[in-house]
Amino acid sequence: MKHISVLLDECIEALNIKPDGIYVDATLGGAGHSLEILKKLNNGHLYGFDQDVFALGKAQERLSAFSNKTLIHSNFEHLKEKLMEHGILKVDGILFDLGLSSFQIDDETRGFSYLKNYDLDMRMNKDQTLDAKTIVNTYSREELADIFRKYGDEQNAWPIAGEIVQRRPIEKTLELVEITDKVNKFVKGHSAKRVFQALRIEVNKELDVLEKALEQALNLLNPGGRLVIITFQSLEDRIVKHFYKEHSEIHMPKHVDIRSLPKPPLKLITRKPILPSKEELEYNKRSHSAQLRVAEKN
Repeated sequence: MKHISVLLDECIEALNIKPDGIYVDATLGGAGHSLEILKKLNNGHLYGFDQDVFALGKAQERLSAFSNKTLIHSNFEHLKEKLMEHGILKVDGILFDLGLSSFQIDDETRGFSYLKNYDLDMRMNKDQTLDAKTIVNTYSREELADIFRKYGDEQNAWPIAGEIVQRRPIEKTLELVEITDKVNKFVKGHSAKRVFQALRIEVNKELDVLEKALEQALNLLNPGGRLVIITFQSLEDRIVKHFYKEHSEIHMPKHVDIRSLPKPPLKLITRKPILPSKEELEYNKRSHSAQLRVAEKN
């Protein structure tokens, strides 16, 4: 399936791009957002991050016409460190698109999909050792149930974890689906959706990494720089929403004149998330759960 960037126009507008600015696409993926950023830059420069070597190769092809770019093989939790290696201490905008790339989902050998039978993998970075198969076959019942509840909001976490432990070893995606089908036979939607989400988050430590990256992003932004983030599930969105709220409010001690306090580091550009248009929902099915939140550095 062709990769279609989610909320593309809305992201580019939200970044408020200056032609000579320095911008970061923290999640290159199919490079659709990066391509549009580069079209708006003259003397500016784009730094693109992805931990997936395959994604980097695809991005390099798609952006080959532009010389004012640097593509970096790294998870965005190393944002500040990797930019410093290139002599960059401040930037004018950072974009996070926290969804999976279409080619990651469509490449069944990566084991992200519960619709076909492949090895349980789910690594975004193929160089790391921890994969979904290891988790499913080595975590205790208590640990499995905990991640299914915490990262998947799975109501039947305990019985699913019990079935997994009983049936191990489990090697393939559809072996796991057999278990969720048995336990979740009366649950609305696909029986494995929440379990697969939870495993993917645990494999890639997605929520921990996001929290680290947000702090770095805030420190990297120039005044007036924008932080633009697309989330696709409630756990990520909650982290982003809380981070924006915490850094855009003045925490005023009692009996202190508010006028004497410094401005908070962020100003909210979007009070409520921007959602895909009706048109986008029709042509881009992967946009359905997307939410865009934007803040600006004071």
